[in-house]
Amino acid sequence: MKTCKYSSLALAVTVSLLTGCGGSSGGTTVTPGTGTTPTTPTTPEQAWEPGVYEEQSNYVAKCETPRSGTDPFTGTAYPDTQGTAMDEKLWLRTWTNDTYLWYDEVPDNDPSLYSVLGYFDQLKTTALTTSGTPKDNFHFSSPTQQYNELAQSGVSSGYGFEWEFGQTYPPRQLTVRFTEPDSPAALAEIPRGAKLRTINGIDFVNNNTQAGVDIINASLFPSESGTTVDFEFELIDGTTVTTTLTSGDIDVAPVQNVKILDTEYGKTGYFQFNTFIRTAQDGLINAFDEFVDNNVTELVIDLRYNGGGLLAMASQLSYMVAGPNQTNNAIFETTRFNDKTPNTNPITGSEVRPTPFYSREIDYNAGYLTDTLLPSLSLSRVYVITTGATCSASEAVMNALRGVDVEVVQIGTTTCGKPYGFYPTDNCGETYFSIQFQGVNNKGFGDYADGFMPTTSPVYDFQLPGCIVNDDFSVALGSPEEGMLAAALHYSATGACPVAQTSSNVAAMKGTAAHTSEGLLSIVTPNTKKETFILHNKINQPVFEERQ
Repeated sequence: MKTCKYSSLALAVTVSLLTGCGGSSGGTTVTPGTGTTPTTPTTPEQAWEPGVYEEQSNYVAKCETPRSGTDPFTGTAYPDTQGTAMDEKLWLRTWTNDTYLWYDEVPDNDPSLYSVLGYFDQLKTTALTTSGTPKDNFHFSSPTQQYNELAQSGVSSGYGFEWEFGQTYPPRQLTVRFTEPDSPAALAEIPRGAKLRTINGIDFVNNNTQAGVDIINASLFPSESGTTVDFEFELIDGTTVTTTLTSGDIDVAPVQNVKILDTEYGKTGYFQFNTFIRTAQDGLINAFDEFVDNNVTELVIDLRYNGGGLLAMASQLSYMVAGPNQTNNAIFETTRFNDKTPNTNPITGSEVRPTPFYSREIDYNAGYLTDTLLPSLSLSRVYVITTGATCSASEAVMNALRGVDVEVVQIGTTTCGKPYGFYPTDNCGETYFSIQFQGVNNKGFGDYADGFMPTTSPVYDFQLPGCIVNDDFSVALGSPEEGMLAAALHYSATGACPVAQTSSNVAAMKGTAAHTSEGLLSIVTPNTKKETFILHNKINQPVFEERQ
């Protein structure tokens, strides 16, 4: 059997992607239904031999439809050459065998039975966690151009809604979580908690025709800017509001609702943090500067909708919470790859180095640490608001702070459970996300595949002190009366959960796939369109150094 080493060409492709994307998270649509699509039988020279894995260099960038010209995100020529779909599949097979965390749990099925994306879909473990859920819930791909567009700029096309789906088939339930500042939805003053009733005259709640569902999908998720759609919403008080919105390029505001709340026990800082992309750095620094200037003694970080992104930024945020003394000589996170290369990163070929607590600003474009120190609060306790959409780099912050003995009080519901991450890797115009490492904190803990869980009496390491509270859509985010924030403030004041807290834990919100029911048509959800790509995404990068 041939050994599987990373070729210089394969490494060049990967490093080019990491440099071009800066490691930030982004979003696009994953095409459904590719898992069992057959393709034309392969030619003999492309034959699959079970258990034999050729070098990646034999197949990398050999494409059925090669790109030509210059990559606008890297400024370099595309590496693509003419190949076949089987070349693409055999590259995926060897790349998975080389780099996938659980490579020895992947079935070695005949690639000729699948399309390229269908073949990738099944290149993962089928094992389950102790709770019976799939161990790998985070295996997906995206057209590279669409990934890079959001990864580089934090800009996406839409109306500016962030949605919460209660049910995707009749009677459907779609609620506004929040709207992005200055977006069409925000300018129309559509509030949190508004429920969608009709869209372009179609009964969103009850329509069960294919024609109606097609209109709903096309209207909710326009393929380009300039799409005009009529919406009707029911507000919290039962009144209705209608508005006409035109889709546009939406600037994502990662940091929102920065507030300082005066309580009888001192000043409490609060902010809503939605995604770890590079444009978030300034907002985080400005928020902590304000907290430091106002002598904040308690902090609530609202990560209820934050699915992850840059691991380095998660390290920066953790430092700003804990400060220099608690993080001195400590590790933010150590990455563990598969057992083929315990001391070597199988993607970059470099020595495995832990991610430190970054205490300075980072020039994410140039890839180095600056001389500017980050503000910090040096807290021994922090309150974190979570839901099933709290994932990956967000969970890494919680885990890392606990690793240096900062008490993390969890308010909300169980997080998504992703101590894993990946290096987005482009081949032939598709960027693939396959779990390649697990992160552990300064104490060596990283086993929270079923999520962090708030509880009044923690027993296991994945259980945190705190309160189970469901998302409250009746009040604006950042309001002291909003259910989750109110519970955090109550816990801060009394050391206990509010008596009126709910006891239900909405673990079902962890899933991103649309539900189905016999005879009822399900629409495509924003989670499938957006969160499968943007969320659940811990992007690793080389350890940042000072500029030479």
